[in-house]
This record gives sequence, structure tokens and C-alpha cells, in this order.
Amino acid sequence: MASTNDLKNGMVLKLDNDQLWSVVEFQHVKPGKGPAFVRTKLKNVLSGKIVDKTFNAGVKVETATVDRRDMQFSYMDGDYFVFMDMQTYDQLHVSRAAVGDSANFLIEGFTATVAQHEGEVLYVELPAAVELTIQETEPGVQGDRSTGGNKPATLETGYTIQVPLFITTGEKIKVDTRSGDYLGRVNS
Repeated sequence: MASTNDLKNGMVLKLDNDQLWSVVEFQHVKPGKGPAFVRTKLKNVLSGKIVDKTFNAGVKVETATVDRRDMQFSYMDGDYFVFMDMQTYDQLHVSRAAVGDSANFLIEGFTATVAQHEGEVLYVELPAAVELTIQETEPGVQGDRSTGGNKPATLETGYTIQVPLFITTGEKIKVDTRSGDYLGRVNS
């Protein structure tokens, strides 16, 4: 148990029938009239839904212990992603649902943060940007650069994103894992 005065970004709370909510942002408010309160923005750990919730200052809330570990993605085993703990070398099978959209940017050897609560994997979090190689894209047309247009490109993971016209097959690029946007070339 913790007080609402102890809230921090990233803290996980157990609310509403043992649902897990992560604190995205919080603000202590002391109005001129009336008691102080804490305005929060909470994200459901499993569904990703974001809600605004207000607590009276000093109210006790139940916290959840979430174990976050850096693990290396090893391989696919059917519908499961197999991650290896870098300290204990234990292997963990993670379902496609828990990996979510991160699956679009995972290749063997990548390190990701795996969050668990009471032995259950909640989510897999990649770094904000990863470096991937373009598997296939159409060649850019000479003289077609004045518009600054984009074209589809398939990454080595099989996921397709939009890239500028000057990008060619085999180039290494940086991709935003949160939005899937092209961020730039990687200088070798």
C-alpha cells in the first residue's frame, strides 16, 4: 500500500477488481477552497486503455510489484516468442498477445524489457528506436524527389513501413518502435 502522495510515473497500481494500471502522469492540486487532491492519467497495463482518475490527497492505494527485466529475444517457437534472461540464462515463452505490436520490430538478438507480475508476462517493451535492414523496396524514380514523397518498404522482420524515395533495398534504417515511423539512415 502507498499513499497518493507517493505516486510516481511508471508506478503500477491495483485498482478496480485487481486490474493493473500504470501511472502515466500525475499532478498534486491544492485548490484555494476545499481539500487537496491528486489528478492522474492511468494506463491499463493489459489493454492499453488510458483514463483520467482523481484521488483525494493522502488516500491509500494498492501497488503491484512488477518485475521488469532486460531479456534477449532468441527465437520463435510456434506462436510463442522465446526470450532469454541475460543473468540466469533461463528461457521464457511469451505469447503473441503479450508481445503485441513489438513483434513488428523484433529480430533474433534484440534486447527488450519484459514486465512480469506474479509470474504472468504483462508486456514486452522495446527501446524507442531500433535499427533494421530494408528487405525489399521499389527503386526511387529519378526526378521524383521534389515532392518529398514516400514509398512502402518491407523490413527484415516482414513488417512494411513508409520510407522516403531515396531509400534502397539493403540499407539500414532507424525505426520508431512506438509509431512505426522512419527516423533516418544508419551510418555504417
